[in-house]
Order: sequence, then structure tokens, then C-alpha cells
Amino acid sequence: MGTNYRSIREFGVLPENNPKINKENLQKAIDWSSSSGTALFVEPSDEPYHLEGGIILKKNVSLIGVHGPTPRGTRHPVKKQPVGSVFQITDTSHVFITVETGTQIKGIQFWYSEQTITDPQKIIPYPATIQVSKTSSTQGVYLSCLTFYGEYTAMDFCADPNYNCELMIFEHCYGYPLSGKFIEIDYCYDIPRILHCHVNPACQRFIGGQYSRKIVDAVVSNKTFAYAINHTDNAQLIDLFTFGTYGGILLEGETYGQLTNFNFDCVTVGIHKKGNNTKNRNWQISQGSIIANCGEVVENIHPIIIEGQGHTSLSNVESFSGANPALTTVPENKSQDFLLVKGDRKLTISIFGCRMRDYVSDKPITVLNEHAVIQAVGCLDKSENPFNLLP
Repeated sequence: MGTNYRSIREFGVLPENNPKINKENLQKAIDWSSSSGTALFVEPSDEPYHLEGGIILKKNVSLIGVHGPTPRGTRHPVKKQPVGSVFQITDTSHVFITVETGTQIKGIQFWYSEQTITDPQKIIPYPATIQVSKTSSTQGVYLSCLTFYGEYTAMDFCADPNYNCELMIFEHCYGYPLSGKFIEIDYCYDIPRILHCHVNPACQRFIGGQYSRKIVDAVVSNKTFAYAINHTDNAQLIDLFTFGTYGGILLEGETYGQLTNFNFDCVTVGIHKKGNNTKNRNWQISQGSIIANCGEVVENIHPIIIEGQGHTSLSNVESFSGANPALTTVPENKSQDFLLVKGDRKLTISIFGCRMRDYVSDKPITVLNEHAVIQAVGCLDKSENPFNLLP
């Protein structure tokens, strides 16, 4: 492989080994690589590398596989399993891998081979696949071209507030977490980025089949969000997709940034934005589509919820609804409204060029906050009539 890459096989990480030996050998390879920054190559194979969890990706180390995203799964010629740069995971006790500063994971598939795709009573609540260090301040992690099959929580980047992280990049990652949580970020100051990521129950269609309707309903019932952000400065979120989760994205109270080019399909809540001050708890949200149609009752289905303080700008965001055979939708096959505004403190909202369809309420905006200042211009309501609102 030359001086810049070393195959993990050179360190005794082999498809035929048991998971304990492979974990120990991969950790030795990582320990060796940390001082020089040499990348470790996950050599493709027709059989996966079975490893125990608890791996620490120490500073400066990269794990590199051969793949771009593989959103429907690679497939062995005769077995229902992925091939290539594949880590097989069956450990139910440990986070699979914890990342430290200056690390990279790219081009790898993570396969939970014992996870059910049909029976919600048999869902295995695995620990997170990838986790930020909870014992050191982590700066600069690049996660790219990763695909997850059967994970429960994909990427847990909720740092300890005493060891906050910075400059995390998540790019071209695909999966369908059975907890409903794909990427969760907390205490990540200085511009985390989530780019071109995709959550969908058809993720491993070529391996074992699409997740059953009962599984998707169970994921929705967890009332979690595919993406969640808190305690961040200027988060950059571009081209995000989710299908069949309770929530698309949760923008918590101590964060601000930009969300653009998104599709949150078959959710109960598309976007839930909060805010804890009026100075910089502001979000610019544009160029997106939300299909909110699943959950317990239509009264709880809202494409967008805004509460707390701060400003929200919505531009060219549309919502519509309808039935979908992949999961259970409410009988009305509609949402309650387009936007629910809650709370008891002043907040401001600007809405431009939004199409609002398939809601049951009389008006597209439900205002339960008498202090809210809302302006809408150039929008269309459920009857395709112009909708404008001035404070």
C-alpha cells in the first residue's frame, strides 16, 4: 500500500478471525498509526471483518475503505450480506468506535448482521456506531461515504460539556437507525456540518430487504428526530433527507445556523425550532419539502413547530401530505397545519414563497403565542389561494 496507507490485514485484522481478536488487532494498528498519521486501509473482501466494539480511533488516524455511499447495499453473489470494506457488528454492550481529534472514517459499511428487519419486538438497541470522545476535547473529525445497516443509533456526537468538540463534518452518509436517531450533535462549537445525508428504511434492500411496515411504525413511535442539533455555533446543514422517522430535525434552544435543500418525508414533525435568546438563536431555512402524515392523531402532526425566542426565516419551503404503504399514516392523510407557533415569549418569523397544502385546520398557521411576530408574503394556502400575513 505504500508509506501513506497500511492494510489492516498487515496487523492481523482478518475476515476469518473472531471479533475479539480483530478488535484487539485493529486497536494495535490504530495505536501504531497515531504517531505518524498513517491511514489504515480496510481492504475489500467477500467476507466482512467481524469486530467487537470499544475501539478508540486515536488522534491523527484515518480508516479508509473503498466505497462511496451504498444506499441499497452491496451484495454477495450467493449470501444476503454486504461485500467490500465491511465491519460486521454484533456487540450489544459497547459503542463500536469512538473518535478523537484529527480523525477520518471514509468509504466503510457497518453491518449489524443480527438485527431484525421484520419484528419490532426483536429490535436490538445497539449502542451508537460512531461516538465522539466523552473524555477529551475533539476537534476536526471527517466522516464521509459511510453506510449503516441495522444500526440503532448511527452517530452520537453529544459531547461532555467539559470536553466540547468543534468542526465536525458528516458527508454522504446513509442508513436507517431503529432508534430514529441518525446524527445527534451537542456541545459542538464552531461550525459543525451535515452535508448530503440520507435516512431511509430501504437502505439495505439488496441485502435482506426493506424494513417492514411494523418496524417503520415502531421507529416513528420513538418520537425522536433523525437529526438533532444543540449548543452549536453556526451549524451548516445542506441536502438532508429522512423517511419514516417521527421528526426530521430538532434545532434546540442553544444553537443557530442555516438549513437548506432538504426533504423530510413521512414524518410527524418536520422541523422543530427552539431558541433561548433573541441575539443569535436564529435559523435561515430554505428550499425544502416536508410530508407530515404519520403519528398517533392528526392534531399532533405539524410540518414545522417554532417556539422559544429568536428569529426564523422560512423561504421556499413547501408541505403536502398523503398515504404511503411503507408505514401507517393517520386516516386523514393530512397534517394539522403548516406551522405551529408556541410559547409565551417574543419570537419573530418571516415566511416567503411557501406552498402550504393538505392540512385540516382553517388556517395554515396555528398561533398559540400571543407575543409572536409573524410575517408571510407570497405564500399559497391549501386551496391554492394567495396567503399573506402582516403583523
